Amino acid sequence: MKDYKRKLRSLLRIVFGRTSYVVIFLLIQIGILFGIIRWLSSYSLYIYAALIVLGGVTCIYIINKRDNPSFKLGWIIPILVFPVFGTLLYLMVEADFGSRMYARRASELVEGTRVYLKQDKTVAEHLFGEDRRTATLARYMWEKGGFPVYESTDVTYFPSGEEKFHRLLEELKKAETFIFLEYFIVERGFMWDSILEILEQKANEGVEVRFMYDGMCSLALLPWGYPKKMEAKGIRCQAFAPIRPMLSTYQNNRDHRKIVVIDGRVAFTGGINLADEYINKKPRFGYWKDTAVMVKGDAVKSFTVMFLQNWNIWEKQAVPCEKYLVSAAAPSSPGQGFVMPYGDTPLDHETVGKYVYMDILSDAKEYVHIMTPYLILDDEMIGALIFAAKRGVEVVIIMPHIPDKKYAFFLAHTYYQELLDGGVKIWEFTPGFVHAKVFTSDGEKAVVGTINLDFRSLYHHFECAAYMYRNQAVADVEADFRKTLEQCQEITRETCKSYPFYEKVAGRGLRLIAPLM
Repeated sequence: MKDYKRKLRSLLRIVFGRTSYVVIFLLIQIGILFGIIRWLSSYSLYIYAALIVLGGVTCIYIINKRDNPSFKLGWIIPILVFPVFGTLLYLMVEADFGSRMYARRASELVEGTRVYLKQDKTVAEHLFGEDRRTATLARYMWEKGGFPVYESTDVTYFPSGEEKFHRLLEELKKAETFIFLEYFIVERGFMWDSILEILEQKANEGVEVRFMYDGMCSLALLPWGYPKKMEAKGIRCQAFAPIRPMLSTYQNNRDHRKIVVIDGRVAFTGGINLADEYINKKPRFGYWKDTAVMVKGDAVKSFTVMFLQNWNIWEKQAVPCEKYLVSAAAPSSPGQGFVMPYGDTPLDHETVGKYVYMDILSDAKEYVHIMTPYLILDDEMIGALIFAAKRGVEVVIIMPHIPDKKYAFFLAHTYYQELLDGGVKIWEFTPGFVHAKVFTSDGEKAVVGTINLDFRSLYHHFECAAYMYRNQAVADVEADFRKTLEQCQEITRETCKSYPFYEKVAGRGLRLIAPLM
């Protein structure tokens, strides 16, 4: 009964709250755009013809633009099918000055904080001596992303949301100076209430607490004025890129990161958001399989800077990094390989998240094991997966068997046959939904973070992850993959043939606009 009342209140909040207001005004703007198109087409044949010509010129511009071919095709098709609407929509997106100002602000913040993340030359030389190929990746990440590689860092791997949650509560209780939290999804319930209780207590003790959540939450999960409620509790709070009732491309770039930093001594990241399904307190799609890592040591600095970079985008007075970059205590077992935390932003046109995955695939000798909730790929990633398999590398992907989004599941299925034909193996987790974002390779490399194998994560969202090389946690990640595989069923060509016809048609249709979704 309580659950029913909560759902009813949530529904009423959506129907009569800010969500409806935003949706209505967005629809009005779209309606105005259609009205202009209709007026132009009926008012003058010459104007309409001019827009058709403009559409052709726009297609030529798109073809010659430096961009991913999938995005080019994703725009050219609607322009050719709906010449006037497609052209006007593209020009509106391309000339979005608000988004450009937002991108400039983010770029300035990243450049301004590079000074705080200097690459230790001794560590770089040590890595070069261990593995020149991995050292070249680290050099790229430092030069293009501004993220150094570290030693003197311990990593603890959590194979479930429950384990990460319990450890997070323990570490939060130890906080003495500051706590930073950055999450994509926050929903009131057991998990968030438990964390919030500790945050309130720590704020009362004088600990500085900053909490940032993606603005999309304001549409359904949290009230619009939630930051003010947090401020009243002594918690500095902001919604990242809050959804506003205006057409703007900046609202397409969501903050998909999950970061916790405590006192500069410990950091968490992974796929786990702050909602009860992530710790299996509220079953939604069977058992929710997710992962996370806890980092202690020098590498915590990168997560601290990542948090402040995004926080300061929406802060009038930028919060300085200096006082939060404390020297972390050396881990109990120094020399345990290398750790490279990194972030990815959609605003710099440098797809570091994608390049890290492709580097692992191109350098693998024995295996690459992957867990991802979504599989919506461009041609480059398809080619990298298949080429690795053709080289004799065992490439295995674990996907969910129970999806959270039907359209994403239909889309993923359209890639199965091509990947299987290329030698890639695909398994589905039968107990439920896999939300983990994991790469592991050759017993030496592993990535755990927030980056899915889809266009949203690889191109549109703010993301983060931890890259581990010859760190003790790599073995734990691989052991969890193998244990998870025991609960999966293999996908075969016969499986693909058995999918319903409507699903195949829907999936193929959605691939036309997948890059823009």
